[in-house]
Amino acid sequence: MRLHEGMDDEPARITAAAGGDPAAQAWLVDRWTAPVFRFSRRMLGNDEDARDAAQDTLVKVLRNLDKFDTTRRFSSWVFQIARNTCIDEYRRRKRRSWEEPPDVADTAPTPLAEASTNQDAERVVAGMDRLPPMYREVLVLYHFEHLKYVEIAEVLDLPLGTVMNRIFRARKKLREIYVSMGGTR
Repeated sequence: MRLHEGMDDEPARITAAAGGDPAAQAWLVDRWTAPVFRFSRRMLGNDEDARDAAQDTLVKVLRNLDKFDTTRRFSSWVFQIARNTCIDEYRRRKRRSWEEPPDVADTAPTPLAEASTNQDAERVVAGMDRLPPMYREVLVLYHFEHLKYVEIAEVLDLPLGTVMNRIFRARKKLREIYVSMGGTR
């Protein structure tokens, strides 16, 4: 199936990409690079690993388009692949920590911290980095990627109640971290 000019129908573009249409595949990569990178960046904590994870995710998406279940939301499927890719990166880091000497800590502030003049925002960002991954991922998917509870449940393959509970606990834990860093309730 060839994609016709001016077509803005996402399901049709996905079908065309699955059929091998280079224009539709390019659209898919262009459409999903930024959201997948943002998710990966927030989960992995640095740009370099996030770029690698985003690229790996999009390659997996393109290679497995024929396996996409059209009864599901495409965004949920993409974020599930991104999540699994980030988990794989965590595992690689764990192995690397035994095989390689530890990296010297970079004490320079991140570009986000340099650009931010708001101390509250800096505390929230630092608090997010201190959250356990299971709490961080639900907050990232809900607050930054704007997925609904049902979509998050689908991405993480969890019951809806568990997602709601994790978001509640993640917010509570983030608030505690925030206050411990000098923030006000």
